[in-house]
Amino acid sequence: MSEVKNILLAGVGGQGILLASEVISEVMLMAGLDVKKNEIHGMSQRGGSVVSHVRYGEKVYSSIIPEGEVDILFSFELLETCRYLPLLRKDGQVVVNNWKISPPGVARGAQEYPENLVENIQQQFPSSKIVDGLNLALAAGNPKTVNTVLIGALSNILSFDRALWVTAMEKMIPQRLLDVNMKAFELGRGEA
Repeated sequence: MSEVKNILLAGVGGQGILLASEVISEVMLMAGLDVKKNEIHGMSQRGGSVVSHVRYGEKVYSSIIPEGEVDILFSFELLETCRYLPLLRKDGQVVVNNWKISPPGVARGAQEYPENLVENIQQQFPSSKIVDGLNLALAAGNPKTVNTVLIGALSNILSFDRALWVTAMEKMIPQRLLDVNMKAFELGRGEA
């Protein structure tokens, strides 16, 4: 793999984006690739916008994805997805949780949450994977495993062996939470 590939993770603080970026990066490292990762936290650790750049290939020189070069937008919330759609390549892919989190203006009643976000995403990127992350996480036994459900969905798009994903999660997830997260991962893989 001589070409650099780019994954942009986007969502809201508290959704497990940083753990997801760690797992993805670990998979790439175990596959023998050069990986660069960068995280940008919003004003609030929990509830603010969070973005993580993951770049991988034979040799990667910068951790920031240039505008218009995102190969996969891996997003945990619909509005955050729409915010970052302009950064995708024309042939880019979207993997998104169908979850809506109201920003402060919407929560206060000063604004309305935009309508038709899923349709907007699918119109621009027809191969988008819309994942019902919360219901799959609940089926796994813990609503906090939405990020692992989404990692499972993403793992089907990327051409890395399932065993690498399992090993990366075993390294990154505490032992007491591993079983429920592995179940969530498998449900996500089945969804995609």
